[in-house]
Amino acid sequence: MTQYDLLVIDPQNDFLDIADAALPVPGANADMDRLATWLIHHAAQVQSLTVTLDSHASVGVERTSFWLQADGSAVAPFTLIRAADVQAGVFRPRHAGKTPKVLAYLQALEATGQRQLIAWPVHCVLGTWGHNIHSGLTEAIAHWEQHTGRTCHKVLKGQNPMTEQYSAFKAEVPCTDDPQTLLNKPLMKALSSQVATLLIAGEALSHCVAASVGDMMAELPLERLQNTVLLTDCMSPVTGFEEAGQAFLAQARVAGLRTASLADFT
Repeated sequence: MTQYDLLVIDPQNDFLDIADAALPVPGANADMDRLATWLIHHAAQVQSLTVTLDSHASVGVERTSFWLQADGSAVAPFTLIRAADVQAGVFRPRHAGKTPKVLAYLQALEATGQRQLIAWPVHCVLGTWGHNIHSGLTEAIAHWEQHTGRTCHKVLKGQNPMTEQYSAFKAEVPCTDDPQTLLNKPLMKALSSQVATLLIAGEALSHCVAASVGDMMAELPLERLQNTVLLTDCMSPVTGFEEAGQAFLAQARVAGLRTASLADFT
């Protein structure tokens, strides 16, 4: 019987396309429904299960609640905020005393050439309904734990409000004084040391999945990457970022990862 390791990235209510979700990703609920059904029927084949959870305060540098426009009005969701905008007074932190630190952060972020700051709707606040795991997957995880006697490893990410963290492994701009933002070497090692095929699912394809797998491609040996599969029917992109999602999948295939659907593992 073929064995698998399963990594599920941010399968949380606020990312599902259901009522009351803060940041719904079209297709995400169906993605997680499929995964939950598969896990229940294939529990015996999953030797390890890791779930990452976007875990935020209600106010953070990457959310609308942190920012104001020059006239003191609210910043709209999905607003791009650059260091030059802050310097020009177009946008400012709600708490003015944070301006120097925020400006330094934006400059460091932009210097990577990988990303610019987007003010997202407030989502996945630790302790809220939106932070919870998709209900069907929650049941499937409990079934897996009961069936196997093993424990699902849940990983919180994004708890530092002064840096963004899309990846399950490290923040966009790590803070030397906060170990939670640095590369999560134990998690990387755990995923690397297994010999079973690693299946990856989660939301959103264009952001947290792409960032997490990008870090894996930089850290894991080629042999592990070649035994890793992205489940394309268990991940969907944020609206407007469909091309970015497809570009990431193409990059992953070049790096040696495989892409497949759950139907290939039944």
